[in-house]
Amino acid sequence: MGIGATAGVAAAGGIALTAQASSGTGAASGGSGAAGAASSDALAFDKDTYTTLTTTITDADGADHEVEYRFHKAITYVAAPVDEKYQCLNVSVPVRIDGTAVDATDVPILFANSVGGYMPSSVADATGVGGGVATGMPGGGAPSASASASPSSSASVEVASGGNGMVNAQGGMVSLPKLALAAGYVVVEPGARGRTLVDADGTYYGVAPAAIVDLKAAVRYVRSNKGRIPGDVDRIVSSGTSAGGALSSLLGASGDSPLYDKPLAAIGAADASDAIFATGAWCPITDLEHADGAYEWNWGSNPTSSGSTVDQAVSKELRSQFAEYQASLRLKGLNGFGTLTARNYDEYLVRQYMEPSATRYLAALSDADRTTYLAANTFITWSGGRARFSWADFLTHVGARKKSTPAFDAFDLSAGENNLFGKGTTKARHFTLYSLRHENGGSARLDSDLPATLHLMNPMPFLTEKPNPHRTKHWWIRLGTKDSDTSHTVSANLAAAANALGDEVDHLYYWDEGHGANADPGDFIKWIARITNHTPKTK
Repeated sequence: MGIGATAGVAAAGGIALTAQASSGTGAASGGSGAAGAASSDALAFDKDTYTTLTTTITDADGADHEVEYRFHKAITYVAAPVDEKYQCLNVSVPVRIDGTAVDATDVPILFANSVGGYMPSSVADATGVGGGVATGMPGGGAPSASASASPSSSASVEVASGGNGMVNAQGGMVSLPKLALAAGYVVVEPGARGRTLVDADGTYYGVAPAAIVDLKAAVRYVRSNKGRIPGDVDRIVSSGTSAGGALSSLLGASGDSPLYDKPLAAIGAADASDAIFATGAWCPITDLEHADGAYEWNWGSNPTSSGSTVDQAVSKELRSQFAEYQASLRLKGLNGFGTLTARNYDEYLVRQYMEPSATRYLAALSDADRTTYLAANTFITWSGGRARFSWADFLTHVGARKKSTPAFDAFDLSAGENNLFGKGTTKARHFTLYSLRHENGGSARLDSDLPATLHLMNPMPFLTEKPNPHRTKHWWIRLGTKDSDTSHTVSANLAAAANALGDEVDHLYYWDEGHGANADPGDFIKWIARITNHTPKTK
């Protein structure tokens, strides 16, 4: 149901939205123009074009809030769009919360992408906040059915959507945009091109690096409209899940890098900064050129869903690659662990993340439920209020691995990431020498454009090779312990790299949760307030 200037009701995610009379309706377009950095006039935000909506939002503590907000819909954020359906954003500005007028002039801005599986995402048809649509699934994998949340089960819930569709520990849906709006923040929800988009000539126009270029352009649009878009444009906090989490990480790591100037100019991005203040990343599928080795190091011995094992010769070769890569990073673990290597990473993950995760989970249970859970999971030793177990037993507890081998650069080019690195009319390409030469012989070479493209899609070089001074200095990173869509080392390396630079890093794992989990959404909203020194203001 469309939203007009007259009163009406539409359903959006099961929440009633009431459209009231406003000063305007429809989309405020950024217009069109020649390629090149767009002037502020060409991409000026029309603050008088919006629909006023009222919705009831339940916060992370279970309290309901009536929120009145201005909804600015489907604003094209570049001057020379390739596809306006995806290169547009929505802006939601709180006006009144529980009857009290809100001053949103300088509040934090949540920049929430809804990308999943590096697929295209659009906000053009959203009827309210939190309405971004990802056409793909996180990590390219199909979601599993929700398991029972009883203490005796190994609950692992997954979702088939992007950053606006996560699940909490009880299996309920989490919408960070809605929680942020209820907290009085401005919410910006950008769309972005994705890997499956193809034009009439058969050209794939959403492959790498289109998604990150679009998100950067959207940030530039917001920052170029300082004083027109409510909120503090110097306090933009990004969020995303899976591929969206990877892009959120990349957005934070690569802020204002000149490496993106040419593709940004080609779509007419605003002449402004694309740096952000903080990054929120859930289960990021990133560091793709090294992901196959990391995956085999983590999950190589685990069976597939059919009970079989993957080709152990291939798995061993990929594990060896991971060892070389990890050694080259020279990263030190958090809390004084020392240099992280393939030999000690299992000890690090158990000590730094897995045992504390299990401890938090078990400590929160009632005595009876804890006894039941421990009886069903005898690999855990519970003593002195702390959980202990081995890495091998942890892997057995997780069970089947999600992906085959290689997990990301598939030999038969069937992985979503093969499509991500397609080019022109070529749908999918190998992006690692290992998979390329396995299929095409030992002398085969990667296409000449791939090294630079891979660099543009990976946050790690911006943190380890030549640290970017314009990166975010605040990192919130989360994933589930049962998430086998990628290796646990991927986010741990990201956290270690940021920590080594002196950045603030808040990184933990959710016990027994799968891909797309968000068990502490309220803490993230509070974290934003703390790092931005935000105190709510009323009129």
